[in-house]
Amino acid sequence: MMSYYILLIAIALASAAVSQRLKSKFRKYEKLALANGMSGREIAEKMLSDHQIDDVQIISTPGRLSDHYNPVNKTVNLSEAVFSGRNAAAAAVAAHEVGHAVQHARAYKWLTMRSQLVPIVSVASGMSSWVVFIGLVLMFSSGSGFGYPIALLGLGLMAMATLFSFITLPVEYDASERALSWLVNQNVLTSNEHDAAQDALKWAARTYVVAALGALASLLYWAMQVMRARD
Repeated sequence: MMSYYILLIAIALASAAVSQRLKSKFRKYEKLALANGMSGREIAEKMLSDHQIDDVQIISTPGRLSDHYNPVNKTVNLSEAVFSGRNAAAAAVAAHEVGHAVQHARAYKWLTMRSQLVPIVSVASGMSSWVVFIGLVLMFSSGSGFGYPIALLGLGLMAMATLFSFITLPVEYDASERALSWLVNQNVLTSNEHDAAQDALKWAARTYVVAALGALASLLYWAMQVMRARD
């Protein structure tokens, strides 16, 4: 059990380290102005046009690192710094989010699967731990007969959220690959700017890796608690 707690602490520390590293990278590459002077919005528009996608809107959204693609209303939501930014960081993020729009237009299977899980995960992620906890309380107070199925239900919800985290990985990596490939093929960035964009997206992807590992560790922890309570 002690080794498991050490693993949890290690994942938490890794998550914090990767998050700080990502912020540091973006601050660095926000200072690298693009030679072509294009803004994040202009890059997103060009990438959509080059992929013959004309039913996706580009919207400026408040916040920092709040960029995302919404497949429900087909919008590429760019944070204010990315929307108007004319630097390597803005180019990387804008192209990455359009990469998701391209995935949607091409019916990329992992994006489709993730979208199908969203309604379930939106409920599961918020209540799974509580359901397991209530099940454990009932198991300790009245035996495993009534509490055990409730705990298993909670574990099932948690497993769906964990699955969602792992399905997100190929979605994010593929979007970055599409973005970088387009940036190279269309000569949008110089060699130095491309290296910066690639590095920024690499660290962004690592946040999803750490999140997936954290979700798996949490699932295993609660599963162990349920099994121990049943014995």
